[in-house]
Amino acid sequence: MTEHSKTDGLPATLPPMPAQAGADAGAVRAAPGKVACNACPVLCQISDGRAGACDRYANRGGLLVRLDPVVVLRRTLDADDAGRLVPFAPADAEAAGWNGDLLHADEEEVFVTGVGSSTTYPDYKPAPFIVGSRARGVDMVTVVTEGIFSYCSFKVKIDTDRYLGPEQAGIRCRGEVVGHVTTAEYGSQMLSLGGVHHLTGGSKKEGRVTVEMMQALGNRQPVELSIDGGAQVVVQAGRAPIVNGVEEQRMRVGCGSATIGIFAQQLRDLADEVVVVDDHITGVLTEHQAGRCLDMRKSGIRMRGRKSTPGRYFQVANPGTGWGGTDLAEPLSILEGWDAGTAWPGLRLLMTSTTGEHAAWYVLDDALNPVERDMPAAVRAVVARIGENCEPSLSTVLFLGGAGGSLRAGVTGNPVLLTRAIKAALVNVTCGGAPAYVWPGGGITVMADVMRMPENSFGTVPTPAIVAPVEFSMRADDYRALGGHADRVRPLAEVLRRGAWHDDGAPQSLRWMELPRANPWPLGQPPLLG
Repeated sequence: MTEHSKTDGLPATLPPMPAQAGADAGAVRAAPGKVACNACPVLCQISDGRAGACDRYANRGGLLVRLDPVVVLRRTLDADDAGRLVPFAPADAEAAGWNGDLLHADEEEVFVTGVGSSTTYPDYKPAPFIVGSRARGVDMVTVVTEGIFSYCSFKVKIDTDRYLGPEQAGIRCRGEVVGHVTTAEYGSQMLSLGGVHHLTGGSKKEGRVTVEMMQALGNRQPVELSIDGGAQVVVQAGRAPIVNGVEEQRMRVGCGSATIGIFAQQLRDLADEVVVVDDHITGVLTEHQAGRCLDMRKSGIRMRGRKSTPGRYFQVANPGTGWGGTDLAEPLSILEGWDAGTAWPGLRLLMTSTTGEHAAWYVLDDALNPVERDMPAAVRAVVARIGENCEPSLSTVLFLGGAGGSLRAGVTGNPVLLTRAIKAALVNVTCGGAPAYVWPGGGITVMADVMRMPENSFGTVPTPAIVAPVEFSMRADDYRALGGHADRVRPLAEVLRRGAWHDDGAPQSLRWMELPRANPWPLGQPPLLG
């Protein structure tokens, strides 16, 4: 048994809720003066005025209190109602400063999310909210819970050409390895963070640091990371990454070859040769198919690196944070010279990066040596257009979790039927109301963009594991067919009045939030209503 050592102030706006109350509440015997919490395997015994080890439950006057409200989404909200914290079944709504109108909302406009809903631990219990509603005349059921995820990670897409570190390199947070660099994608570096082996397979400190890093990352907070043999990075969902103390600005418009192809016609009459430096494929205009189709005269340029196809070169330099994601500070170092029988004095050469952040203009002298000159305004305008076509650099954070154990048992007594129904597209899976991609193959492996989920959707338990919301929505007939807990289905109006089924009538809090514009309505998508 454990007890959290900090006091959290226990916000007065949150009424008491005997979490996990009911027939199973007595399964954990509390010591005198404490309350027992069985919301996760840690089984805290909590003194009055203190919080459990997860900071999600606390003891207030002998009652187990859920500190976080349940988040309820509505299609549109008045400005005064957005984010409003109200109690379920307010004893005196007017005295609480709220007129109760939200409880009378059209049920096709309201969706109960798993954020703040509590869990199904121990695993034999049905989900805390099994909500019956109607959508376009169809009877629906949404099973709502917070899952305790040990098998989970975050996949992070960082829009930059900068070299962050070698593939498979370890990523550290506060000195502990918490992930690794994975395969780069077009214009972005990719990180894999967290996962069961870091949470439970290493030292106790590694697990603690990993789960704290994951919670912060999922809740859109900045996280400082260092990559073995590479860069220092600050990652925050929806924000530009900071690499070695410098905030990134642009995602490349394309590789060097693609940049040549896109802008060849605009550069044809302005330069005699163009080299777009790129860690992946460096492009050379007059050799490239685009230059040949435009009948450009060969320049006689000789490039370092490995020639792939005409006008496309691999490995012109090492990866780095310089020109085009290479280690170049001086772009001319990738030139081996010029063919004296082809090149000519006065030849105009533009060298640029794939983002236009680096660019230089040269003219060959009589000895065919490139001499830097002021860039003509017309050429500068094309370089600026390259930059204009680069999207803003962002960090994208995707939650990836395996929904097993209590999540499935909370839906049905025969979990394989839930898996089959999801694969048959009979069930819509969401995370905090946000659309979730379900990976093919066995099990229920879901992936969701944390920017489309409600803020502060993620919590932790000290086993260690991540707590995240999951909702399963389906037709009522399909729910009965998969052996769901049909006796636990309650109408939406009753849920909004009373809270979770296991609350035994005690008050609980909910927070109203407006559905993000980017998200489809969870109950309005085919094939649910097809």
